[in-house]
Amino acid sequence: MAAPDRPTPAVDYSRKWLVMTAVGLGIFLGTIDSSIVNVALPTLATDLATSFAAVQWVLIAYLLTMATLILGVGRLGDMLGKKRIYTAGFAVFTTGSLLAGLAPTIAWLIGFRVFQAVGAAMIFALGMAIITQSFPPSERGRALGISGALVSVGIVTGPSLGGFIVQHWSWRWIFIVNLPIGILGTLAANRFVPDIPPPGGQRFDFKGALTFFLGLLVLMLSLSVAQTRGFGSGIVLSLLTIGIGALAAFVAIERRVNQPMLDLTLFSSRLLTINLVTGWITFFAISGLFILIPFYLEKVLGASAEQVGLLVAPAPILLGLAAPASGSISDRIGPRRVLVVGLAVLVGGYSMMQLLAVDRPMWIVILVMAPAGLGMGIFQSPNNSAVMGAVPRERLGVASAMLGITRNTGQLSGIAVLGAIWAMRVNAHAGFIGDAEKAPIAAQAAALRDVGWVVAGLIAIALALSFWGVAEERRAQSRPSRSASIE
Repeated sequence: MAAPDRPTPAVDYSRKWLVMTAVGLGIFLGTIDSSIVNVALPTLATDLATSFAAVQWVLIAYLLTMATLILGVGRLGDMLGKKRIYTAGFAVFTTGSLLAGLAPTIAWLIGFRVFQAVGAAMIFALGMAIITQSFPPSERGRALGISGALVSVGIVTGPSLGGFIVQHWSWRWIFIVNLPIGILGTLAANRFVPDIPPPGGQRFDFKGALTFFLGLLVLMLSLSVAQTRGFGSGIVLSLLTIGIGALAAFVAIERRVNQPMLDLTLFSSRLLTINLVTGWITFFAISGLFILIPFYLEKVLGASAEQVGLLVAPAPILLGLAAPASGSISDRIGPRRVLVVGLAVLVGGYSMMQLLAVDRPMWIVILVMAPAGLGMGIFQSPNNSAVMGAVPRERLGVASAMLGITRNTGQLSGIAVLGAIWAMRVNAHAGFIGDAEKAPIAAQAAALRDVGWVVAGLIAIALALSFWGVAEERRAQSRPSRSASIE
């Protein structure tokens, strides 16, 4: 049952760029902290006297916490108002950054990363919803293009910035560097984010929230465990079964309750579903890429952490330039044709991974990373605009959360699955079963090329779905004109 209708309050669009600044700071910080520790993991293992398997949880715990909480936070934002939750999230994230930078042991660091991720979930669940309601519909694509650029730039800039910090300072500055921006962002959010009252008479779906949290947590945990145990192990299969069962229970609950956590009728729109699926695929692909490419540069080509940062830098630069431009174009001609172009560029970029070998110059990586960044920049803006424009205003928080879920689960899945495929192919090329990192570098490079074909194939599937979406949209637009001509 929908909440009682109330008049939609007037929105003051004159403050839209101040709102963008406040939200953009949070989106960039929250995203960059999901990937900045990648390059620092070996250093963390040494400095904190722990194993590499344990230190990986500094990254995994952050992503798991965000992915599992973001839908519930999005729903709370629609119920209670977005400003107070978003501003509180900024404060929690900033405090967590300070605590993580001061952590004395690996256990404390992982715990503080979970605390930090709670704040990040509050930021990401509502950031795009706040931007959508703060800009007029005619500028939605451009605005979401900028926010989408900040998301993707944060993901791909993280390893570069992390490498520079680790090379020149302590790993602790990876977290402490967030403090001045976090404080500024909290103050900006409190002052500039509009406080738009939500519809009244809403109830929170606690059963749905709990089953979704448990299902997604166990499912993503199974992918993380699979990196060390393998996808055929008993514990991984058990976790997969429990996770899928809990998510099936979540769907059953959402079908019965009057005010569900996630309104499943939204998925009756096949175009919205396509946008979410293709968005998930792109983050799956690029997250795995940004784990494996730095590894290739360091282990196969002998690059330093600072060189890795410089060689992957063209990707975030091109992404940051392309995203606002593609968003503006989508405002004029519609999002679907623009995002198809972005996916086509991504297919070409990931196909270029076949150039990666042991005897290549380091700059060859630019030929892979540049189109990956450009393609993501062209794709993400119109895709986000299409999703946010397909839901009613009172569901913007949930829609923003769904984008966050596709992003975070795509990242987690890409890291786990593509990493496992790479290790499996290393063993196949080397002719033995053992530690893939100790295999001959020729086998490691060959396995990376195999991953390139997998990723290019997945993006090709996304491209085919988007072509179908273009055709479906044209058919839908032609139906009213045909009906009018018959009348």
